[in-house]
Amino acid sequence: MENQELLAKMSTVNPHHKSKGLAKGTTRRPAKELCSDCGLCDTKYIHYVKDACAFLHQQIEHLEENTHQRSRDLDNENELYFGVHQKMLSAKKRIPVEGAQWTGIVTTLACKMLTLGLVEGVVCVQNTKEDRFTPLPIIARTPEEIIAARVNKPTLSPNLSILEEIEKSGLKRLLVIGVGCQIQALRAIEDRLGLERLYVLGTPCVDNVTRAGLQKFLETTSASPSTVVHYEFMQDFRVHFKHEDGSIEKVPFFGLKTNQLKDIFAPSCLSCFDYVNGLADLVVGYMGAPFGWQWIVVRNDTGAKMLDLIKDELDIQSVESKGDRKAAVQQSIPAYDKGVTLPMWAAQIMGLVIERIGPKGLEYARFSIDSHFTRNYLYVKRNHKDKLKEHVPSFAQKIVEQYQLPDP
Repeated sequence: MENQELLAKMSTVNPHHKSKGLAKGTTRRPAKELCSDCGLCDTKYIHYVKDACAFLHQQIEHLEENTHQRSRDLDNENELYFGVHQKMLSAKKRIPVEGAQWTGIVTTLACKMLTLGLVEGVVCVQNTKEDRFTPLPIIARTPEEIIAARVNKPTLSPNLSILEEIEKSGLKRLLVIGVGCQIQALRAIEDRLGLERLYVLGTPCVDNVTRAGLQKFLETTSASPSTVVHYEFMQDFRVHFKHEDGSIEKVPFFGLKTNQLKDIFAPSCLSCFDYVNGLADLVVGYMGAPFGWQWIVVRNDTGAKMLDLIKDELDIQSVESKGDRKAAVQQSIPAYDKGVTLPMWAAQIMGLVIERIGPKGLEYARFSIDSHFTRNYLYVKRNHKDKLKEHVPSFAQKIVEQYQLPDP
């Protein structure tokens, strides 16, 4: 099937992923173009959206204190960047989950919590039968349903659209897996869901797209877009595409066609400052870990107990931080702003040099946060100047102030 035919079919199957992100039969999107399609507005809980939506009412710092019983320490660089936490570590499963994007830590923990009876259901995201990248939020009741949700779907996903199903099902103990904008809305209405226990397993998130935007990225960047199974922007400054035959295609960041891709990112992602999912109990990502490992952030006692459930199945090592990100970040600001794209031969050379001498571990994570926060600050300032003061959290403001930004 040709790509355009496939996209047309998907827009019928899952109308959440039309270009404007509007759900079928509704135009209720109070955040308008900044809507991240988290799904809240597709439920009766839309009545709380004015206070709950991250893009209408930025309240992450208030919710951090409610969730973790304290605010992040802005004088502590790790908390400034990575949020309230008890500890960070690097880990990988000794026996990986077959077909997982990494080694399957998220999948394993969710299955464990369900089989032990700690939760009665798990909110996670499978994909539709028609397309591996079109998200299908579900409440998983069996380990098999959780395993079927493995691998990230790098598109806007209405995870919270199943909130009414939770209420109707009578579930009282729930694990929710989600990204920052979804979790901020969830935390804002948590006490209205009638749950006895809520666990939140978060993943870091940046630069989601509509399904059509994803197709443009794949076709612009990969040599074989139709066979890509999953991809990630990795610590070696390359995008890693895994293909159906198991091969890995690597494309250097600096060779991306930025001038063609600047318009594919969702406006919500261009105005987000919760890259690290600061309101989750436990966060599992990759960007602060050595290559081949995953980065785990334990935010509170609940997160610590969750991690303990699978600790015996993991190899664990401490996090490290090497290099200096600041010059690279400062240089990247005007390069992105002007849509600079290097010839592939030059991008390959630059990628090799930066891989050898560039930031690693937590310093790479700070590089990524700095790069996105400066970009997003400029986006909000240029496109939603009236929201700038209230929308940018104090921790993000402090991070951005380290750099010289171009004029609006």
